[in-house]
Formats: sequence, C-alpha cells, structure tokens
Amino acid sequence: MDSGRHGWIAENMSSSEDHCYRLLNDYANGFMVSQVLFAACELGVFDLLAEAPGPLAVAAVAAGVGASSHAMERLLDACVSLKLLKVEMRGGEAFYGNTEVSRVYLSRASPTSQCSMLLYMARTTYHCWGRLAQAVREGKNQYLQTFGVPAEELFTAIYSRSEGERVQFLEALREAWSVSGRSVLSAFDLSVFPRVCDVGGGAGALAKQCVCLYPGCHVTVFDLPEVVRTAKEQLSLPEEERMGFQEGDFFKDRLPEADLYILARILHDWADGKCSRLLERVYQSCKPGGGILVIESLLDEDRRGPLLTQLYSLNMLVQTEGQERTPSQYHVLLSSAGFRDFQFKKTGVIYDAILARK
Repeated sequence: MDSGRHGWIAENMSSSEDHCYRLLNDYANGFMVSQVLFAACELGVFDLLAEAPGPLAVAAVAAGVGASSHAMERLLDACVSLKLLKVEMRGGEAFYGNTEVSRVYLSRASPTSQCSMLLYMARTTYHCWGRLAQAVREGKNQYLQTFGVPAEELFTAIYSRSEGERVQFLEALREAWSVSGRSVLSAFDLSVFPRVCDVGGGAGALAKQCVCLYPGCHVTVFDLPEVVRTAKEQLSLPEEERMGFQEGDFFKDRLPEADLYILARILHDWADGKCSRLLERVYQSCKPGGGILVIESLLDEDRRGPLLTQLYSLNMLVQTEGQERTPSQYHVLLSSAGFRDFQFKKTGVIYDAILARK
C-alpha cells in the first residue's frame, strides 16, 4: 500500500472534506459490516456465548463453533467494535460475551431473536442486491438472474428454491412480528372485529399476536397450500383454539369470511394493478361495516424518507414486483377498491398501520 500518499491526503484535507471522505468510506464498507453480522450468526457465535456460564476466550469460541482460532479473533474483535459483543481482559487474555443487542436479538434462545431473518438476508437478499444496478436499468427484479428460478409467479419462485428456503422465509416473518406485531395490531382498536382473516399470514405469527391482544377474536390464516404444509410439518405452530389455517391463493381462490382482513407486508410485493385486484377481492368478501388493516413500512409523502423504507423499496425492486408507498398512494388503492374511512398511524417501529372500512 502507498502509505505516503494516504498520509498526504490526510494532512491536506479540510475538516469538511475529511468528514465527507469518512462518510464515503462508511457507506462503501457497509457491506463488510453486514457480513460480519451474518457470519457471526451463521457460525453460532452468539448462541454459544448465550449458553456459556460466562465470557469465553477466543480458543473456546473457535472450538465451540468449529472455526479457526486466529480468524475467529478478528471476527470477535470486529463484533466488539460494532457493539455486538463485549470484551474483558484477564491476565492479558481477552474474554468475550454478548451485549444487550446480541442477547435480545441475535441469540436463538431469545423470543425476539432475528437470526432467521438475518440468515435469509445473507443467503437470499444479499445476492439479489449484487444486481441492483441491473435492476435499475431493467426496472424489474433479479430473481431469475441471481438464482436461475423464473419469477413470473413471484412466491412460487421463492418457495420452489428449496424446502429450507421456505422454512427460513417463514421463520424470518415470525421473527419480524415478534418485535413489531403488537405495535401494529394495537395502532387501532380491533376489538370490534370478532372474525379476522390474515391474508398471506404464513405460519401464523401475527395471528398469534392478534388473539393474544384481542381475546374475543378468532383468526383464520389464509396462505398457499405449500406454506400451510411447511408450517405444519416444519415449524412449531401456535397452539391456540382461536386460530385456524385455510389453504388457498389470494389472487384466485375465495377468501374466508371475516369482519377484518389483515394484509401485512403483502401489498408492497406487487405492482398497483395486482394490488387493486387483490383489494377488490377483499372488498367483495368483506362484510358491510367490516374493515381492512394494511401493515407496511410507509414512505413520507414527499418520498424523502425514512431511509430504511427507501432501502426497503429498492429491496422490492431487486426481489419482487412491488414497492413501498406513501399513505396517499395506499389511500388511492383502497378507495378505488371501495373502502372508505381511511386512517393511518405511524407506530414508531419499522412497520405502520392503515385501517379502512367497507
């Protein structure tokens, strides 16, 4: 490396230029931060430390997960700098333990673990993002180019890659609702809706939150046959009398009767035309006086933020047919389908809530 050149640059930069250069490097190296997090999750570092009676030395961590000791030391030290781990020195030797972040969100034993979501991002999302420039050129998702699986039928493509991929995706959704479910379901008082249908509700994680929050309701989870089968065979389904599962394709099959239809992270997957088709089908099935609850990450009306939602919208570009939208855009879609009394609430977490009535 040309250390002299880098030294000259550092000495001759103004404070403003220095800040800009640091910001540029933070952005350029962001993928390395993601990979540190993904690798530590995949190796089981946080799980090992959660199970240990106390902090562990490098050699113990490396042996515990079957990794190289000298390489593990670099990974652990990077995790410390990222505040994913903490370190204490004993007699000149470093011992590592989990921080609150890793204890709450990165240990599989935690009820709010996000490990499956992170591994899905590492094994699927990350690879699609490697083709972002091409997605912008073409204006379409990169699933076929990335994985060799045709994406004409979006979720058929996602679910057909492998049984493991399907399980990972459903577990990732479960984890998302373990953190955000209560906030979005309590944004409005849903106790006036005794029968609820969670359209595309996966393994029933959000439905479970709903019946816990509203003891008087019964929730039917409606999803594709392969999703329901995987949920029953591979995942620990919630044991709840006030929950049930019904197989079907929400674009083709008759929806279960309900007072309230929940569409959580559904509409952002689809272009406006398909959203309109689905919303019209929901409106036809909905009882008079019933409602629809749309749960999505909402863009500001000027589309200038939040940054995370903007990134999610790019993620929809590389992986799906859809986009993230503003409240006004959802208002147009819902009112065109016949719904009225449109309301939305920012929840303060990643996902927001929209309620409209028939």
